[in-house]
Amino acid sequence: MEKIPDILAEIIANKRAELVAAKAAVTAAELERRVARAAGPRDFGAALRRAAGGPVRIIAEVKRRSPSAGEIAGEAGASAVAREYEAAGADAISVITDQNYFGGCLEDLAAVRAAVSVPVLRKDFIVEAYQVWEARAAGADGFLLIAEALDEASLAELVALGRRLGMEALVEAHGAEALERAVASGATLVGVNNRDLRTFVVDLATTERLAARVPGDRVLVAESGIAGAAEVRRVLNVGAQAVLVGETLMRAKDRAGKVREMKNAK
Repeated sequence: MEKIPDILAEIIANKRAELVAAKAAVTAAELERRVARAAGPRDFGAALRRAAGGPVRIIAEVKRRSPSAGEIAGEAGASAVAREYEAAGADAISVITDQNYFGGCLEDLAAVRAAVSVPVLRKDFIVEAYQVWEARAAGADGFLLIAEALDEASLAELVALGRRLGMEALVEAHGAEALERAVASGATLVGVNNRDLRTFVVDLATTERLAARVPGDRVLVAESGIAGAAEVRRVLNVGAQAVLVGETLMRAKDRAGKVREMKNAK
């Protein structure tokens, strides 16, 4: 396994410290009870499968800030933004739930899940099973795993746990070695993130370079650097079925119009 980039290592160390407090506040047994009471999951995997010749599938993200971009839309109401996305044709909503670095929370996820009818993805730095249970208890239909942060065995275990709970994991990678682990994990949904975790530089050529390594029975999701129809066309041309778009949509003066522009790209 390759060396974890410094920023990712820092975030994961912070996340593990957060988990100690989270487990003290809500036991694993209580999470299981909450999952048993939660509304049934929506089919996140099906939402991302593009029909032959059909429009791109869009995961529209609620994102207030990030380490690379700083403040994006700190005052944005998660539910209102999500409803805008859904009305414009988004196929799923991603909600960042990390507080320290991204300004999100699980409460945002729960509020979004109640506000829309499309599947909802928990986007966070998930490193252990407790967080997968947390995701389902809050209403998530899918969850993100970062291949650079986990070894092959851990990825496979978390993907399998998600399926037992009715969720699909979106396993993302930033490079070829990590992408191999993402595919080996058995994930149906495989993401290629175009942002270099060491430099924060975004290059859409990353998806173009790595797309052929994703088997045809998986759903390839292009992440980061999708600014409009031109970028959507580029990733569709190499086999992507879906895109995950956050900062572009959050900064757009007309979020609904930007979603429609991407959906209409051919």
